[in-house]
Amino acid sequence: MTETRIDRRFKACAEQGRPALVTFITAGDPDLETSSAILKALPAAGADVIELGMPFSDPMAEGVPIQLATLRALHAGQTMNKTLDMVREFRKTDADTPIILMGYYNPIYVREPVAFVKEAKEAGVDGLIVVDIPPEADDELCIPAMEAGLNFIRLATPTTDDKRLPAVLANTSGFVYYVSVTGITGSANLNATNVSEAVTRIKGHTDLPVAVGFGIKTAEDAENIGRKADGVVVGSVLVNAIKDSLDADGRATEKTVSAVTDLVSSLAEGARRARKA
Repeated sequence: MTETRIDRRFKACAEQGRPALVTFITAGDPDLETSSAILKALPAAGADVIELGMPFSDPMAEGVPIQLATLRALHAGQTMNKTLDMVREFRKTDADTPIILMGYYNPIYVREPVAFVKEAKEAGVDGLIVVDIPPEADDELCIPAMEAGLNFIRLATPTTDDKRLPAVLANTSGFVYYVSVTGITGSANLNATNVSEAVTRIKGHTDLPVAVGFGIKTAEDAENIGRKADGVVVGSVLVNAIKDSLDADGRATEKTVSAVTDLVSSLAEGARRARKA
């Protein structure tokens, strides 16, 4: 593959001596207009890479916060077409910030994978994270994605041992996403020592950047994890910020966008502090 936006962004962050801040929101949460406004505001707030969740009715790797975000989006009428349109609209004003679509295989499968990756690339998507399709099925989606010029980002976990890791890394590109806990998103507190050891082990198998997610909630978490990781991934705490900003009827308020961007700014500052010492 030729160099992608994701490659360039991680290189730029490394040159600046800091980890990349990777932020996750669910497309269409709490509604299309507000979600689009949040998406457009994330880079200025400090997001280096954006994961845009593809709403799906059975998000099996997600904890309650992202499950609820998915339900809010689906109830508001979010579809895959609208998610791709969000990316197209974003690209009108931002040609540099990488966008990764994250989710599950079913919504891609029903659209036909080769057609989907072509459409995603044309919309301005840079990569895919699809958590329920293993390396043994790379021909299904991973290879077509790579052929279309999309990074296919694989997840490694605390249970991914040295025997399994080469298969996980075989067709991975962009970065490796290390899931810091054995469990669902937002489900546990981080152990920075364990994460550091895991990142070191993974780096023994690949030259790709390693980003760490699941459990990063505060600027202090971003600072601690960012000392070793090439990127810190934040999701559940951001979708919780959306939820907490809604009115009694579950509708967006004038505080919804800033609730997310203020938190992203704090997390970005934490990431910047990670290697100053």
